[in-house]
Amino acid sequence: MLRENQDVRQLDRKATGGAHMLREFRNVRQIEGESKRRWFSDEYFDLIVWLDEKEDIVGFQLCYDIFKSQHALTWRKESGFTHHRVDDGESRPGKPKASPVLVPDGYFESKAIAEKFKHASTTIEARIATFIYEQLLQCSI
Repeated sequence: MLRENQDVRQLDRKATGGAHMLREFRNVRQIEGESKRRWFSDEYFDLIVWLDEKEDIVGFQLCYDIFKSQHALTWRKESGFTHHRVDDGESRPGKPKASPVLVPDGYFESKAIAEKFKHASTTIEARIATFIYEQLLQCSI
């Protein structure tokens, strides 16, 4: 999947003249017993959206600044927002790389990230882009 993600990002860069524009991955692996997942990505964001059987959004995870200081904002209909920093497992001198994990991280710059997302999401389904954008603006953690 990582290779596919890199290929999409390279195509994205060529198609948009370097601008960040989200593109959807096709054939995303679905996990039995969980909500349907859709996955979008560009050079700054990874977005996973969970949908119920009526195709209503029941959750999303927006990872941002994915190549520098990756963070993840997660929203679930039943529990609201959480915000994490992604520990990539690289900082273990003399030991093999560990799996990336989410660690609590405080403040979320909602307006700045929302505006960046608004620009990047013009290529995805409007109902999803609008929903995520509005949620980002409402986030106060």
